[in-house]
Amino acid sequence: MDENTLVYVIAAVVIGGVMLPFILRMKQQERNAEIATIEAKEAGLDEPATMHPVVDPERCISTGSCIDVCPEGDVLVLKNGQATPIQPACCIGHGLCERACPVDAIQLVFGTAKRGVDLPRIKQNFETNVPGLYIVGELAGMGLIRNAFEQGKQVVDGILKEGSRSREAGAADLLVIGCGPAGLATSLFAMENGLGLKTIEREDIGGTVRLFPRKKLVMTHPLFVPGYGRLTGPEIQKERLMDLWGEIVHKAGLKVNTQEGANSVVPRDGGFDVLTPLGQYRAKRVIIAIGRRGTPRRLGVPGEELPKVLYNLSEAEAFTNDHIMIVGGGDSAIEAAIALAEQPGNRVTISYRQDKFARIKPANRDRITAAIDKGAVEVLWNTTLQEITPTEVRYRDRSGTDTVVRNDAAFIFAGGELPTAFLKSCGVQIDTKFGAPR
Repeated sequence: MDENTLVYVIAAVVIGGVMLPFILRMKQQERNAEIATIEAKEAGLDEPATMHPVVDPERCISTGSCIDVCPEGDVLVLKNGQATPIQPACCIGHGLCERACPVDAIQLVFGTAKRGVDLPRIKQNFETNVPGLYIVGELAGMGLIRNAFEQGKQVVDGILKEGSRSREAGAADLLVIGCGPAGLATSLFAMENGLGLKTIEREDIGGTVRLFPRKKLVMTHPLFVPGYGRLTGPEIQKERLMDLWGEIVHKAGLKVNTQEGANSVVPRDGGFDVLTPLGQYRAKRVIIAIGRRGTPRRLGVPGEELPKVLYNLSEAEAFTNDHIMIVGGGDSAIEAAIALAEQPGNRVTISYRQDKFARIKPANRDRITAAIDKGAVEVLWNTTLQEITPTEVRYRDRSGTDTVVRNDAAFIFAGGELPTAFLKSCGVQIDTKFGAPR
């Protein structure tokens, strides 16, 4: 072997030693991506419910940075050398993937070409088509507590730049409707900047987060809270967060009119009149932060008005030795079933109209499967609730056969109605987004 040949052989060995592990790793990554794609399709997670990432294949350079920053798991994977959404139903709109992409190949959009999402019409500064009226938080299409605080800061910063002060005696500079995460954040940032503020909340501080099941993880990332400081911790459960909200409100000196919701928001010269069951307020600007759920969707079955029929679970410990029927197959229904099954003596049954759970988080799928396997929860597939009585419920299977069973409590998780009537009464236009950017 001459010297040149030896050099080529050595170079080939070195290059092969470097490249072979990379090639093998890429092949394994592709196999894992194929398996994850099949599992996502079987679980119904391949169809987005609302916001989700769309990747431009012409721009993607396969850095994998979008995958590394996603806290929700396998929303995106590298497939055929491209970032590919395989579980868009798990996306909760934090936007980290979009911001991490070095070539702007990812865009978060609402809905798909086939499935539209109804959203109020808002601009980049969160102002609606009604000048001076803003919408932030889940109702604007962005869930997640961290998003809520980012939006609260952005909307207040924008208002300050536009000229925020009211010149009318007795009128607030800003009135915030709702004191869930988005409303609380907006109110705190407004206070920090010296705005004349009024905050009202239909129920209590925390909004719909208070209605989540006990011990539900509600925050996994640190954030800065005006008037309080940095909120940290590896993960925060609902109960701890509610205690923190109380501490934050007290320390910041924020005054919230709880148990007072808005009946109407009426534009007028120089601002708005906001009417509530307890009175009327005037403000130069109004921010709506009431959450997307609005009114729980009802089934329209006889007996649904009974006191034992509930649409959320906040205290699972209040139910013991009960026969419980849960209607629905989404994450809220699954989490409630698991929490109730953990209480002594409960017999928990889920009535679901399909033959498998669709679009639930992988962790919830694992937990409910384990609960079913050990007999803690029974699932009545392909059934619909027909009637509720004080002591029983009647359900119907796909063949049309009715069955009556004992029942002490019924939980209905059929989603919520967007507060369209209220928004339209305020003059806000509602658009249906079919794969449109946020």
